[in-house]
Amino acid sequence: MIRKLLVANRGEIARRVFATCRALGVETVAVHSDADAAEPFVGEADQAVRLPGATPTETYLQIEKILDAARRSGADAVHPGYGFLAENAEFAAAVTDAGLTWVGPPAKVIAAMGDKLAAKAMLAEAGVPMLPSWTDTDGISDFPVLVKASAGGGGRGMRIVRDAAGLAEAVASARREAAAAFGDGTVFIERYVERGRHVEVQIFGDAHGRVVALGDRECSIQRRHQKIVEEAPAVVPEQVRTALHEAAVAAGRAVDYLGAGTVEFLLAPGGDFFFLEMNTRLQVEHPVTELCTGLDLVGLQLLVAEGEPLPATLPVSTGHAIEVRLCAEDAGAGWRPATGTLHRFTVPAVAAEFGGLTRPGLRLDSGVVAGSVVGVHYDSMLAKLIAWGRNRAEATRLLSTALARAELHGVTTNRDLLVRVLRSPAFAAVEIDTGFLDRHVEVFAALLPTERLPLAALAAALAAAAQRRATAPVLAGLPSGWRNVPAVPQTTRFAVTGGDEIEVRYRLDRAGRLAEWSSASAAFDSADCPEAPEPAVEPSVALVEATPERVVLDVDGVRCAYRVHRVGSAVFVDGPDGAASLAELPRLPLPTAEVAAGSLLAPLPGAVTRVHVEVGQRVTAGEPLLTLEAMKLEHPVLAPTDGVVAELPVPAGGQVQTGAVLAVIDSSPATGDLEPSNPEEDPR
Repeated sequence: MIRKLLVANRGEIARRVFATCRALGVETVAVHSDADAAEPFVGEADQAVRLPGATPTETYLQIEKILDAARRSGADAVHPGYGFLAENAEFAAAVTDAGLTWVGPPAKVIAAMGDKLAAKAMLAEAGVPMLPSWTDTDGISDFPVLVKASAGGGGRGMRIVRDAAGLAEAVASARREAAAAFGDGTVFIERYVERGRHVEVQIFGDAHGRVVALGDRECSIQRRHQKIVEEAPAVVPEQVRTALHEAAVAAGRAVDYLGAGTVEFLLAPGGDFFFLEMNTRLQVEHPVTELCTGLDLVGLQLLVAEGEPLPATLPVSTGHAIEVRLCAEDAGAGWRPATGTLHRFTVPAVAAEFGGLTRPGLRLDSGVVAGSVVGVHYDSMLAKLIAWGRNRAEATRLLSTALARAELHGVTTNRDLLVRVLRSPAFAAVEIDTGFLDRHVEVFAALLPTERLPLAALAAALAAAAQRRATAPVLAGLPSGWRNVPAVPQTTRFAVTGGDEIEVRYRLDRAGRLAEWSSASAAFDSADCPEAPEPAVEPSVALVEATPERVVLDVDGVRCAYRVHRVGSAVFVDGPDGAASLAELPRLPLPTAEVAAGSLLAPLPGAVTRVHVEVGQRVTAGEPLLTLEAMKLEHPVLAPTDGVVAELPVPAGGQVQTGAVLAVIDSSPATGDLEPSNPEEDPR
């Protein structure tokens, strides 16, 4: 039996495995990079071993370092989690060669499925339907196609290519991204199916020759080919479900599969389906299967690794479960990863974490807690929130409401997008496929309507006033809002995400009631902008209650409560309409150094992997200038306007911090446009 388990991974999956180990009495060992030293998974393990370095290449991808950690800690088994070395046959072989128990399929199975082209050929002989694929770009004439990483998944190293002109660059970019994520830049190409759905089957095999299907999952809603909404069971006709399960089990039997695995299929609009790949590990979305079956899949992994058979009788799936991946990223800015300190991380009504949910409700599997620092070295996923209901509609309502009410402060997340997806008519009607987000641009809008932002700013200003009164005893004896010139309102200015500003003016009477209030965008000050639009009509607002952390307003006869959390000058407001992240601006700001006009600033720390242009080169709006790599993904930096490249201060290979100048574009008209070439033709 396994006595002490080392998890060769980090974050949420490490915490998930540790939870099962605690329930089974198995001791645990964490390995961690220097960047992860203070993260929750490290503190939750019985023992922890440092892997010197910060990047994945220096730490979690180093086989010898992990084996050394197992020897030093006395671990007798290794669980790979998902990502990093989870599907690395060399790692699996090294673990077993070291006399340790490997919690996963044998190295030969990982190798067989890791060579995705060979796997497709093998499984085609077993009767599993396949899409055509290529390794040589010269043989491709039928577009669109999909470039895929051979050594891993999770959207890393995947590119859709719609014509031959973009194929070479897509292959090169996919290779770089795959090498950074998996240590292997091998890619292949297969036909891309428009409006296809991504459906997968959870399989399990034991050492006694039994392979079973434990249900299926719908994973079609994706960004950058990475799933962000998953549900079980998939909404498909029963005959299709039966065929999917049979094909998945046939795939498992063809390779004598052992442990947890997932067989992924592409479901075409007409009902045909095709094999995509077999993931020889536990999947990120495994909780939806656990909730519907009542099984602990990590527990089953340990059971099978110890040589025990799968239970003779397996439960039937009940109810419906939906999972969303909460990621640190700005969905409206091209999925740009976000960094920073997570000042508050609270999700209401969570009934269980990492398992243990026995009746409909919410489960949270999180890699972070309040105070966690989100850096640039690892995947942007912060947590998974999963709802289990009696049916799909109930699970959707549970999940969307909890997400909307969550307090997520300090780091930009994709929460608003996830809520809008769950609440969209298309999702309710199961009108989903892998291109869902491309068609439904409306889901990228913030939950908080623009016209309600002034109310959030007013709540922030009133909470700040209450805080000042609470920390200055001399004010306690004066009427609230009292001042010598009552006709002059108090004014507070805030910066809003995106670079805009909003100003709130308010006046309280001697009884502390809100006598008047108004707001204005700093971008439309009528004194400086004669063409400013007419100001919006402010709703009628009465102040019910104001404390440093809670403000209650009566808005046109409807009472609305706002939760206010302040960290320095940052103010986070959560209200009935959505959340706002504000930064209170000083009344008398200090002078700051100006950035040259046309400067493109780094949105987050990272490395400049390639520079596509030269100083003096004329570029057009949208043209790639350079490529920034952060959080294991490549992010193109595009020219915002036509112009000439004036500066490129960071060479390829250079590291940058947030706000660093990456390039300067001179968009002024060309000299020949300013002065006539012949002075005699000058109309002056």
